[in-house]
Amino acid sequence: QVQLQESGGGTVQIGGSLRLSCVVSGRIYVYRAMGWFRQAPGKEREFVAALQWSGSGAYYGDFVKGRFTMSRDNLKDTMYLQMNSLAPEDTAVYYCNTAESLDKLGTSGYWGQGTQVTVSS
Repeated sequence: QVQLQESGGGTVQIGGSLRLSCVVSGRIYVYRAMGWFRQAPGKEREFVAALQWSGSGAYYGDFVKGRFTMSRDNLKDTMYLQMNSLAPEDTAVYYCNTAESLDKLGTSGYWGQGTQVTVSS
């Protein structure tokens, strides 16, 4: 069993920044990939970013355009999503996900409970 706990959401003004955290616990050695997804009201879930516990690079959704950075701390079993230059369209519930491989993110593995990010003017 694997548990994921997100934190760091909140309300921020346009152009502001937030850093989301996701602590992973349990049998995490089986799940090599981790990712962030988001879902806005009335919209489908959207891929935000992903990386592997042992990899060096991260992958991002097209809309990120250099504004977000995903990272991890293997010693703390924690992944992060640093979000800068936030815009109203970034308002959503953000979820972390861990899966056996990158191609299984979003469709399998374990999910956190989500953290709300609201960008206001």
